[in-house]
Amino acid sequence: MVFGLGTALYAQELSFGIRAGFDMQNINGKDADGDKLENTLLPGFNAGINVEIPVAPDFVVQPGLLFTTKGSELAKYDGNIIEGSAKLHLSYIELPINFIYKPLLGTGHLILGFGPYLAYGVGGKFKIDGSLGSLEYHDDWDVKFQNEVKSGDPIDQYYVKPFDAGANFLFGYELENGLSAQLNAQWGLLELRPDYGVDTKATMKNTGFGISLGYRF
Repeated sequence: MVFGLGTALYAQELSFGIRAGFDMQNINGKDADGDKLENTLLPGFNAGINVEIPVAPDFVVQPGLLFTTKGSELAKYDGNIIEGSAKLHLSYIELPINFIYKPLLGTGHLILGFGPYLAYGVGGKFKIDGSLGSLEYHDDWDVKFQNEVKSGDPIDQYYVKPFDAGANFLFGYELENGLSAQLNAQWGLLELRPDYGVDTKATMKNTGFGISLGYRF
Protein backbone atom coordinates (compact mmCIF):
# COMPACT_ATOMS: atom_id res chain seq x y z
CA MET A 1 0.00 0.00 0.00
CA VAL A 2 2.74 2.44 1.01
CA PHE A 3 4.85 1.33 -1.96
CA GLY A 4 1.95 1.92 -4.36
CA LEU A 5 1.33 5.39 -2.94
CA GLY A 6 5.01 6.28 -3.24
CA THR A 7 5.09 5.10 -6.85
CA ALA A 8 2.03 7.19 -7.70
CA LEU A 9 3.50 10.34 -6.12
CA TYR A 10 6.79 9.76 -7.91
CA ALA A 11 5.07 9.29 -11.28
CA GLN A 12 3.40 12.68 -10.87
CA GLU A 13 6.83 14.32 -11.03
CA LEU A 14 7.32 13.30 -14.65
CA SER A 15 7.23 16.27 -17.02
CA PHE A 16 6.98 16.43 -20.80
CA GLY A 17 8.56 18.96 -23.10
CA ILE A 18 9.03 20.08 -26.69
CA ARG A 19 12.20 21.42 -28.28
CA ALA A 20 13.35 22.98 -31.55
CA GLY A 21 16.61 24.55 -32.56
CA PHE A 22 19.22 25.60 -35.08
CA ASP A 23 22.47 23.67 -35.58
CA MET A 24 25.77 23.98 -37.38
CA GLN A 25 26.85 20.52 -38.52
CA ASN A 26 30.03 19.06 -39.95
CA ILE A 27 31.57 15.73 -40.90
CA ASN A 28 35.08 15.13 -39.64
CA GLY A 29 37.41 12.45 -40.91
CA LYS A 30 39.97 11.58 -43.53
CA ASP A 31 39.99 11.01 -47.27
CA ALA A 32 41.16 7.83 -49.01
CA ASP A 33 44.81 8.94 -48.70
CA GLY A 34 44.52 9.60 -44.97
CA ASP A 35 44.48 13.39 -45.28
CA LYS A 36 42.10 15.41 -43.11
CA LEU A 37 38.79 16.29 -44.80
CA GLU A 38 38.49 19.98 -45.71
CA ASN A 39 34.80 20.21 -44.87
CA THR A 40 32.98 23.28 -43.56
CA LEU A 41 29.90 23.82 -41.41
CA LEU A 42 26.41 23.27 -42.81
CA PRO A 43 23.26 24.79 -41.21
CA GLY A 44 20.67 22.35 -39.88
CA PHE A 45 17.83 22.06 -37.40
CA ASN A 46 16.25 19.74 -34.87
CA ALA A 47 12.79 19.39 -33.36
CA GLY A 48 11.13 16.88 -31.08
CA ILE A 49 9.75 15.86 -27.72
CA ASN A 50 11.21 14.65 -24.42
CA VAL A 51 10.27 13.51 -20.94
CA GLU A 52 12.10 14.25 -17.69
CA ILE A 53 12.30 11.49 -15.08
CA PRO A 54 13.51 12.61 -11.62
CA VAL A 55 16.08 10.20 -10.16
CA ALA A 56 17.51 12.28 -7.27
CA PRO A 57 17.26 15.85 -5.95
CA ASP A 58 18.21 18.20 -8.83
CA PHE A 59 18.97 15.26 -11.15
CA VAL A 60 16.78 13.97 -14.01
CA VAL A 61 17.09 11.50 -16.86
CA GLN A 62 15.73 12.95 -20.11
CA PRO A 63 15.02 10.57 -23.01
CA GLY A 64 13.70 12.18 -26.17
CA LEU A 65 12.73 11.66 -29.79
CA LEU A 66 13.97 14.13 -32.41
CA PHE A 67 13.98 14.77 -36.11
CA THR A 68 17.38 16.25 -36.87
CA THR A 69 19.42 17.21 -39.91
CA LYS A 70 23.19 16.76 -40.19
CA GLY A 71 25.81 16.86 -42.90
CA SER A 72 28.62 19.01 -44.21
CA GLU A 73 29.74 21.30 -47.00
CA LEU A 74 32.67 20.07 -49.07
CA ALA A 75 34.56 23.17 -50.16
CA LYS A 76 36.55 21.10 -52.62
CA TYR A 77 34.88 18.19 -54.38
CA ASP A 78 36.88 16.09 -56.83
CA GLY A 79 34.77 13.38 -58.42
CA ASN A 80 37.33 12.22 -60.98
CA ILE A 81 35.98 14.14 -63.99
CA ILE A 82 33.82 16.59 -61.96
CA GLU A 83 35.40 19.35 -59.87
CA GLY A 84 33.70 21.90 -57.64
CA SER A 85 31.91 22.02 -54.29
CA ALA A 86 29.22 19.85 -52.77
CA LYS A 87 26.81 19.73 -49.84
CA LEU A 88 25.79 16.57 -48.03
CA HIS A 89 22.39 16.86 -46.28
CA LEU A 90 21.42 14.00 -43.94
CA SER A 91 18.14 13.52 -42.05
CA TYR A 92 17.83 11.34 -38.95
CA ILE A 93 15.34 10.17 -36.37
CA GLU A 94 17.31 10.46 -33.14
CA LEU A 95 16.91 9.05 -29.64
CA PRO A 96 18.98 10.97 -27.05
CA ILE A 97 19.14 9.93 -23.39
CA ASN A 98 20.59 12.80 -21.37
CA PHE A 99 21.56 12.85 -17.69
CA ILE A 100 20.88 16.37 -16.45
CA TYR A 101 21.76 18.35 -13.33
CA LYS A 102 19.09 21.06 -12.71
CA PRO A 103 19.84 23.02 -9.54
CA LEU A 104 17.73 26.02 -8.61
CA LEU A 105 19.31 29.25 -9.86
CA GLY A 106 17.41 32.47 -9.35
CA THR A 107 13.75 31.82 -10.13
CA GLY A 108 14.57 29.04 -12.60
CA HIS A 109 16.93 26.11 -13.05
CA LEU A 110 20.40 25.74 -14.49
CA ILE A 111 20.72 22.96 -17.09
CA LEU A 112 23.94 20.93 -17.25
CA GLY A 113 23.83 17.59 -19.03
CA PHE A 114 25.43 14.91 -21.12
CA GLY A 115 24.47 11.53 -22.50
CA PRO A 116 24.48 9.18 -25.46
CA TYR A 117 22.38 9.36 -28.60
CA LEU A 118 21.39 6.82 -31.25
CA ALA A 119 20.14 7.95 -34.67
CA TYR A 120 18.82 6.26 -37.80
CA GLY A 121 19.07 7.83 -41.26
CA VAL A 122 15.77 8.46 -43.04
CA GLY A 123 16.74 10.65 -45.99
CA GLY A 124 19.21 13.02 -47.56
CA LYS A 125 20.66 14.74 -50.61
CA PHE A 126 24.13 15.19 -52.07
CA LYS A 127 24.20 18.42 -54.09
CA ILE A 128 27.07 19.09 -56.49
CA ASP A 129 27.98 22.47 -58.01
CA GLY A 130 31.01 22.28 -60.24
CA SER A 131 32.36 21.91 -63.72
CA LEU A 132 32.72 19.11 -66.23
CA GLY A 133 35.58 20.29 -68.38
CA SER A 134 34.54 23.73 -69.65
CA LEU A 135 30.85 23.15 -68.83
CA GLU A 136 29.00 23.97 -65.63
CA TYR A 137 27.67 20.93 -63.79
CA HIS A 138 24.89 20.79 -61.19
CA ASP A 139 23.29 17.65 -59.83
CA ASP A 140 21.35 16.28 -56.85
CA TRP A 141 21.92 12.70 -55.75
CA ASP A 142 19.74 10.85 -53.29
CA VAL A 143 21.41 9.54 -50.15
CA LYS A 144 21.02 5.80 -49.68
CA PHE A 145 21.65 4.30 -46.27
CA GLN A 146 23.36 0.92 -46.34
CA ASN A 147 26.33 -0.76 -44.68
CA GLU A 148 27.95 -2.13 -47.85
CA VAL A 149 28.28 -0.83 -51.41
CA LYS A 150 28.62 -3.45 -54.15
CA SER A 151 29.78 -3.16 -57.74
CA GLY A 152 26.24 -3.31 -59.14
CA ASP A 153 24.86 -0.47 -56.99
CA PRO A 154 23.90 2.79 -58.79
CA ILE A 155 26.72 5.31 -59.09
CA ASP A 156 24.43 8.37 -58.96
CA GLN A 157 23.66 7.93 -55.25
CA TYR A 158 25.62 8.90 -52.15
CA TYR A 159 26.00 6.03 -49.69
CA VAL A 160 26.07 6.40 -45.90
CA LYS A 161 25.72 3.85 -43.11
CA PRO A 162 22.22 4.00 -41.58
CA PHE A 163 23.14 4.24 -37.89
CA ASP A 164 24.86 7.09 -36.09
CA ALA A 165 25.66 7.22 -32.37
CA GLY A 166 27.69 9.45 -30.12
CA ALA A 167 27.68 11.81 -27.17
CA ASN A 168 25.53 14.86 -26.34
CA PHE A 169 26.58 17.82 -24.19
CA LEU A 170 24.20 20.60 -23.14
CA PHE A 171 24.17 23.80 -21.10
CA GLY A 172 21.24 26.13 -20.56
CA TYR A 173 18.63 27.70 -18.34
CA GLU A 174 14.95 26.97 -17.70
CA LEU A 175 12.61 29.72 -16.54
CA GLU A 176 9.98 29.25 -13.86
CA ASN A 177 7.24 29.27 -16.53
CA GLY A 178 8.78 26.26 -18.34
CA LEU A 179 10.50 28.11 -21.19
CA SER A 180 14.16 27.19 -21.72
CA ALA A 181 17.15 27.90 -23.92
CA GLN A 182 20.20 25.69 -24.21
CA LEU A 183 23.45 25.24 -26.11
CA ASN A 184 23.99 21.78 -27.56
CA ALA A 185 27.04 19.93 -28.85
CA GLN A 186 27.38 16.47 -30.39
CA TRP A 187 30.33 14.24 -31.08
CA GLY A 188 29.64 11.29 -33.37
CA LEU A 189 31.46 8.05 -32.60
CA LEU A 190 30.21 5.69 -35.33
CA GLU A 191 31.77 5.42 -38.77
CA LEU A 192 29.41 6.74 -41.47
CA ARG A 193 31.30 5.55 -44.53
CA PRO A 194 30.01 2.16 -45.77
CA ASP A 195 32.23 -0.74 -46.76
CA TYR A 196 33.18 -0.51 -50.45
CA GLY A 197 35.16 -3.74 -50.38
CA VAL A 198 38.55 -2.04 -50.78
CA ASP A 199 41.23 -0.98 -48.31
CA THR A 200 41.13 2.76 -47.64
CA LYS A 201 42.02 5.28 -44.96
CA ALA A 202 38.78 7.21 -45.46
CA THR A 203 36.64 7.95 -42.38
CA MET A 204 33.50 10.03 -41.74
CA LYS A 205 31.90 11.00 -38.42
CA ASN A 206 29.20 13.55 -37.54
CA THR A 207 29.86 16.53 -35.28
CA GLY A 208 27.80 19.60 -34.51
CA PHE A 209 26.72 22.35 -32.15
CA GLY A 210 23.74 24.65 -31.88
CA ILE A 211 21.11 26.39 -29.81
CA SER A 212 17.57 25.26 -29.06
CA LEU A 213 14.45 26.59 -27.35
CA GLY A 214 12.08 24.44 -25.35
CA TYR A 215 8.93 24.42 -23.28
CA ARG A 216 8.13 22.09 -20.39
CA PHE A 217 4.49 21.37 -19.59
